[in-house]
Amino acid sequence: MTEESLEQRQSYEVVSVRPTERPAGTEGSNWHRYVIKFGGSKSIQGCRQGDLNVVTGAVEEIVTQLNERHRGKRGRVHLVPKPKKMPPSNVR
Repeated sequence: MTEESLEQRQSYEVVSVRPTERPAGTEGSNWHRYVIKFGGSKSIQGCRQGDLNVVTGAVEEIVTQLNERHRGKRGRVHLVPKPKKMPPSNVR
C-alpha cells in the first residue's frame, strides 16, 4: 500500500450532509445531519442549523481541521529548554 493511499484511508472525510428534523430541545428550522468518517469504521455524527451550502462548508472546515490535527501539521511546536544559568559562585 502506498503512503498516499494509507494517508487517505486514515483521513477524516465527509460522508453526508442531509436535511433532518430539528433535534429535541432546539428551536428553528432548516436543520441538517452530517456524518464524518475516519478510517472506514469510526464516524462522527452531528446536527447543524442553516442553509445546506453553509452547513456543508462548515463541516468541510471541521474535516480539514481534524485532518491537520491528526497529521500533526498544526499547532505543533518543538520546544527545547535552555539550560538554567548557574548563579556565580562566591569563591574567596
